[in-house]
Parts: sequence; C-alpha cells; structure tokens
Amino acid sequence: MSTSNYDLAVIGAGPGGYVAAIRAAQLGMSVVCIDRDKSLGGTCLNVGCIPSKALLDSSERYAEARNGLSDHGIEVGELQLDLDKMMKRKRRVVQTLTKGISSLLRKNAVDSVVGSASFVSPTEIQVDGEAPQRIRAKRILIATGSSPIELPVAPFDGRRILSSTEALELEAVPQSLAVIGGGAIGLELGSVWNRLGAEVTVVEILDEVLPGMDSEVASGLRKSLEKQGIRFRLKTRMVSAESDDSGVTLNLDTGDGTDSLRADHVLVAVGRTAHTTGLGLETIDVRTDERGRIVVDQKFQTSVEGVFAIGDVITGPMLAHKAEEEGIAAVEQMAGVAGHVNYKTIPNVVYTWPEAASVGSSAEAAEQAGHAVRVGTAAFRANGRARCSGTIDGFVKIVADASNDTILGVHILGPHASELIAEAAVAMEFSASAEDIARSVHAHPTLAEGMKEAALAVGERGIHS
Repeated sequence: MSTSNYDLAVIGAGPGGYVAAIRAAQLGMSVVCIDRDKSLGGTCLNVGCIPSKALLDSSERYAEARNGLSDHGIEVGELQLDLDKMMKRKRRVVQTLTKGISSLLRKNAVDSVVGSASFVSPTEIQVDGEAPQRIRAKRILIATGSSPIELPVAPFDGRRILSSTEALELEAVPQSLAVIGGGAIGLELGSVWNRLGAEVTVVEILDEVLPGMDSEVASGLRKSLEKQGIRFRLKTRMVSAESDDSGVTLNLDTGDGTDSLRADHVLVAVGRTAHTTGLGLETIDVRTDERGRIVVDQKFQTSVEGVFAIGDVITGPMLAHKAEEEGIAAVEQMAGVAGHVNYKTIPNVVYTWPEAASVGSSAEAAEQAGHAVRVGTAAFRANGRARCSGTIDGFVKIVADASNDTILGVHILGPHASELIAEAAVAMEFSASAEDIARSVHAHPTLAEGMKEAALAVGERGIHS
C-alpha cells in the first residue's frame, strides 16, 4: 500500500473542501483533496444547490409560458412538457461544473483522490477505494458536509418516501406530492413539481414556514405560493407514513385532532445532519456536540491539534457559501494570513418565485438583543422595473439601529432577491448606515431602487412609499 505526504489533506470535495484546497495551494502548501465520489462538488453540486436551481429555472420558464406570457401579448399554442429533456439539461449543468472543479484542482496542482477516508492518527488517513492508500499530512481539514435527516416514522425508501436527492430525479410528474417541512428545501422542490403540474401539500409542524426568517417575508412568501396552487398544513405533525404500490398515506396530528393525507410521493425535508459517519473521529478523540457536529475553535481547529473542520459538520447555517468562506479562512490562518468570517453578513436565500433573501437580524431578533430599531420598507408594486416585468409581489425591508442608523439586517421578498441581497451584505460588511444606502445613486429603472427606497423609509422620507 502506497503512502503519500502533504502539507494539507482535505477530506471532502464539496464547496468548502475544494475551495479550501485551492486556496491552500495558492498559499504554497502541497495539498490533496479526498472525496468518496468521482463526481466532485459534494452535495451542493451533485444533488443539492445546482440541480435544484437548474430545475427551478426550467420549471419557472414552463410556468411562465403556461400562465404569464399572455399578459405580455405573447400567445403560445399547445404547451408540452418534456421532463426527460429537462432532466438531461439539469445533468449537463452538473457535469459541466463538476468537470470544471477537476480542472481547477489540476490547475492549482492539488492532487485529487477518490475513496472513503478515515483517521489512523491525527496526521495519517486511510483511503479505501479502487486503489487503497495511506496519506500523511501535517494538517487535515474535514469538510464532509451533511446528509438529509431521516424520520423514524417515515424512513426513506427511494420510491415513495423520498429525500431531496430522489425528489430531484423523479421520472414523471406526480399527480400529488406531500412535502414534510416548510424550510427552503421543501419549498423549492415543492415549487418545482407544483409548476410542472403536481398537487403539492406542505406539512409544517410550526405555525409558519421558513422558521428563523423575517416573519413578514415568511408569511408573504407562503401567500404567494398559495396563489400558485401550493397547499399548506401548518401546525400539523406527521405521526406515521404508510406506503404501498400506488402511494403513501400520511397520518397527521393537527393539534385539534387527527387527519390523513394521501399522495403519490412524500418528500421529507426536515433538515440535514452533519455527515461524519465512517471518518473514525473516535480513533483520534475528536470532540463532537450533542447533535454530532464537530466542535472547533476560532481557527476551526478541533479538539485534536492539527485537525480542522468547516462547513456543515460544524455549527452555523448549512450553506455552501458559508462553507467556502470558512475553508478560505481556515487555510489562511494555517498559513499565518488573517483569515476571517463575519457570520453576521452571511446571506440566506430561498429560490422560489418570488425569491426570499435575508442577511443579518430581523427586527424581532434585534429587539430581543437589546437594540432599539427603525424599520424602512419599500414595496415592489411601486417599483417601475418590477411593473415592467409584471413581478410586483414582495418588498425590501431594512432594519437599522435607532441610535446610530447602522444596518442590522435586510430582508427581501421579490424578484431576484438572491441577487439584490448582495448589496446589503457588502453594505453591512462595511458597517454602513441606512443613510449610506439612501445617499447612493441607484440606476433607474432597476429593482435595486427598492433598496434605496427602503433606506429612505428608515429615515421616514421615502419617495414612493
């Protein structure tokens, strides 16, 4: 069995892992990136962010052709859905990007190894695969991501009871789909199949969707999705699921009694859990918390010197861009460079239509933290560009500290919120005030004018609100 030596070994080639590997190589380290799959990019690229966004984009176009073009004076004939072609396009997008990662690793002289990695010691890894080998490294970075949470009352079977992975690969549009969980994954995939013709029902145990997001954004998005045909069963818990050859019967607890729901398929989207199985963390005594996440210090080092962890396997939001920033910060600090992650400016996005996006604190959270706040809101229905495109649902909401006008949070429901939130993230990174945005010139007509209008409204001088 061969043994190789490196300055850094990265376990996991998802967004956090491959980005960290490349940055470490740029800093002069000899680096190897290990992943159990030949297709690099991790969950995000292969069965998460990218394929879901490809289907969201395709299904959105289909829905617009079916329902939205006539308002623009565009009449279409009989509309046909070629789901197989749509799925092939999704796979091409994924394959193009995974090949791009392989190319980037080669370009930066990062060695790529396929196989399952486990610790032999704090400086040595056993890699089992087509060519088993040992890898020694001065430092080891764990970036193995997460996997869908499986409910004991509804274990995944890959046919009727699905995780997000299987929900991205359905071979036909189901007549009905039940979604357990009103978070981002459930709402996004529910939107895909609803647009393509399925009757979608979202079952959520809480009294509103998108827990943790601004309450007005959450309720506004739910109402928009209801207008699109998605049904919601809030304050409802799934007790059990009984599947057969034709579908699944869900037994529900509504709080006031019991009920049942029948669907062709059930998507269980109640969250994700850190994926550390098989790493042999116990072999080297890496400490984990009560949820199985790896405990790290401010430099992302675990309880074992020289072993680090980032991304979904540690605390914080399970977001690809959060993992990327942590990966860069971790290896920069290893190299003596001042790496840093500002967790207060990490955007969170739900890619439905309209989109929902936020960064920083909600008004409620800011007040609970002891801030007196001022809030400015601008509706897209007063925005010229939104009117031109016919996408007037939603608003921009800015939360500022009443004592000094510093922006504490920005929350957007509306068209292209995922792109608009970047301005807010940059502004907050520089500790901008609402006045700073209000005084910045925004091109007309653009959706971004909604940000300026909301900033003006913080100071009670909105022009169009």
